[in-house]
Amino acid sequence: MKKIVFIVLAGIFSVQSTCDPQIMEDILNQVIVSTPTEGEVANGLKEALVQGATNGSDVLSKVNGYFGNPQVKIPFPPEAQKIENTLRDLGLNKMCDDVILSINQAAEKAAIEAKPILINSIRQMTVQDAMDILFGANNAATNYLEKTTTTQLTEKFTPVIDNALASVNATKYWGDAVNYYNQIPLVQDLNPDLTGFVTQKALEGLFLMIEQEELKIRQDPGARAAQIVKDVFAYYDANK
Repeated sequence: MKKIVFIVLAGIFSVQSTCDPQIMEDILNQVIVSTPTEGEVANGLKEALVQGATNGSDVLSKVNGYFGNPQVKIPFPPEAQKIENTLRDLGLNKMCDDVILSINQAAEKAAIEAKPILINSIRQMTVQDAMDILFGANNAATNYLEKTTTTQLTEKFTPVIDNALASVNATKYWGDAVNYYNQIPLVQDLNPDLTGFVTQKALEGLFLMIEQEELKIRQDPGARAAQIVKDVFAYYDANK
């Protein structure tokens, strides 16, 4: 690179009396391709992660963000499958459908709370973290966020989902379903932790959406919104 620059400079200076300064600058810009510093790479990656985390959170917090997406739609808790199967066998499909719709609506209400927590974790990322993520697996950033934010997100999501379950009548629908089931002769009483289950599934869905956004940014240049993100992943594409 130094040799190329020297040759170009020599050619430019040999005709400097007739060469416009702007033309000289344009020639240099075409020849000298700067390599971003690790700090610039880290900043660009952080912007990419903010973009991915924001998109993932926004998609899920919309109406039917969970309920309308088969990948993240939250069903009855596994230990409550007996309740659902028994109630549906008795023709109480609407009761079961109301439970499923309402617990997904609760998750949608909680999803918006994830954004500031995720962004704060991203902003605290070290340069070494960023470099490891950039050249790591396709889900390296998602794994990093899951590791650094799950505890805080769980603490944040739990009361929000608990309140949301009540506000969208999930608590009532769930209570009705459990109580009806428990009154059936010869069945074992069941009452799984609905808030804990919905919180867990809501977070699993969130990280799945973030992982998909990460893969999109890594593989699709058109998905890289900010210029700094484009520059960093151009560097990634050239060095991976």
